[in-house]
Amino acid sequence: MNINWYPGHMKKTREAIEKNLSLVDLVIELIDARIPYSSQNPLIDSIVKNKPRIVVLNKSDLANYESNRRWQDYFSVKGLPTVLLNSVNGKGIDQLMKLANIVTEEKRKSYEKRGVINKPIRAMIIGIPNVGKSTLINTLAGRKGAKTGNKPGVTKSNQWIKTKVNLELLDTPGILWPKFEDKNVGLNLAFTGSIKDEILDIETLALNLIEKLIKIAPESLEKRYKIGINNDTPLDTMIKIGEKRGCIIKGGEVDYTKVANIVLDEFRKGIIGNITLELPVIGE
Repeated sequence: MNINWYPGHMKKTREAIEKNLSLVDLVIELIDARIPYSSQNPLIDSIVKNKPRIVVLNKSDLANYESNRRWQDYFSVKGLPTVLLNSVNGKGIDQLMKLANIVTEEKRKSYEKRGVINKPIRAMIIGIPNVGKSTLINTLAGRKGAKTGNKPGVTKSNQWIKTKVNLELLDTPGILWPKFEDKNVGLNLAFTGSIKDEILDIETLALNLIEKLIKIAPESLEKRYKIGINNDTPLDTMIKIGEKRGCIIKGGEVDYTKVANIVLDEFRKGIIGNITLELPVIGE
């Protein structure tokens, strides 16, 4: 997979983030709990600098429980407070607000010394496309304050949004980085839907996902599709899934496109299982 994608609007997004940092007390960085390394912008430290920051492991309900804990420990060692979040049902919001109050305590005290009481915390939410920023904002606001969509990159411009809690949010469009140096990063982003399927070979992508799942969660594949994997190749497994699901076309051939869409959709929705695709490396 050769992806080298840096549209002009994403360059402008980075510039807007850097320009607006002075307006906020806190940066809330959303990453995908299934792929924390791949979904974290490698430029984030240089962009945010010393601004207080909370790392939110979103979609934690789709990831492996023990892996979530390992990633929390990893970020803790780096001095970054983290919270596990399911932005769809709001689980983790209370913990997020508690952390927001802790990391902005000094700023709020400075406001109080100047006679400004109960001033809302101003926070900027950043993250790559399709990581759940708009869903989190809508949950906090208790309304459809930000546009959402199934395709990455729906949010187009900065918008201030008031919430149900003592927080004002500055939403920003999803920001990617100039180049995917690591093939695995590109694949992980594609597996989870952060890269538009339209620019990819969907059948090869699903085959790559099956190959990875055979290595890290074979029992999940076997249980979901009621197949035995044994020493099967990814293609053998894909064929078995197709046969089980009745994805057959004329001549008895497997409809690989249909199988690919089933596997990718069910992985992204957590139907195959709670699976984390990458784990932290000690020392990095």
